[in-house]
Amino acid sequence: MKINLKYSFLILIIILIIVFIVNISLGSVSIPLESIFNSFFTDTNNYTSQEYIIQNYRLPKAITAILVGSGLGISGLLMQTLFRNPLAGPFVLGITSGASLGVALLIMGSSIFGGLFATLLISKWSMVMAASLGSFLVLLTVLIVSSRVKDTMAILIIGLMFGSITAALVSVLSYFSSAEELQQYIFWGFGSLGDLQWNEVRIFAVIYSIGILFSIGSIKALNTLLLGENYAKSLGINLKQSRLIIIMATSLLAGTITAFAGPIAFIGLAIPHMTRQIFNTSNHKILIPAVFIFGAIVMLVCDSIAQLPRLDYTLPINAITCIIGAPVVVWLLVKQRNIVF
Repeated sequence: MKINLKYSFLILIIILIIVFIVNISLGSVSIPLESIFNSFFTDTNNYTSQEYIIQNYRLPKAITAILVGSGLGISGLLMQTLFRNPLAGPFVLGITSGASLGVALLIMGSSIFGGLFATLLISKWSMVMAASLGSFLVLLTVLIVSSRVKDTMAILIIGLMFGSITAALVSVLSYFSSAEELQQYIFWGFGSLGDLQWNEVRIFAVIYSIGILFSIGSIKALNTLLLGENYAKSLGINLKQSRLIIIMATSLLAGTITAFAGPIAFIGLAIPHMTRQIFNTSNHKILIPAVFIFGAIVMLVCDSIAQLPRLDYTLPINAITCIIGAPVVVWLLVKQRNIVF
């Protein structure tokens, strides 16, 4: 069993490396493998045009895809375990909705609040800051509520209500916004992996790493929660503290990803299910690294398809994640006929 598990991880890692290289090579300009490998070992002053494209555009985008796929997959896994609900995902706490509201206020708020918001659009960082602030405010509210509410399902319902409230506010802003503002917000809602520079990727990676560390530290609590809260208490698990850590981990991952890449659909909900079908286990010591690798693979594949090789067009990444992923999950669940929890 251990040998099979090791082989499974080895195969996933090999696939990850392959799709990573393929993702870098594809785009409006096809880049051969030789140029890809040379770009990692060539002095920055001697870059060819292809190597420059790799270092400044393709590589940051591929790393962003890995961070987004793995981060959303793990945050979805945490939520499904915490709430013991197969339909739970990163969106259930309202974190993504909060980020969307922040961006909506920035883009479409000028129609209601005057030109102050419009002047902020000059900086690309303003989008990230608006989404981060929206996520943080919802996170702060959820943390305050979770410290006072003992029932885990009540937190789930409260999170969904926050999502509904923010969606309603976005609808009001959309009604009063101009066509240009509405179009800009819709384009942000499509999600994007290719807009980040290296300095932005570094900040993204730092906050992402903190969320991953919180997730790894919650493995014992996650495994015991599968057997029920009473069993977890009997093992000495501090449910209140564990719940706060899990919510913090999910919020850091989902909020940061939404801030830097936009609201990416499907990945957080589906990747944990797909990984469980492959590994047939509910042990989070196995699931967390497996979801990390598998989520990164799926995101790289979706981004490669969205690139439309040799064309200047790039399809919305959200459309690809749903079109490719949803039928696969339905097929897996129908074939398996059960969900492992």
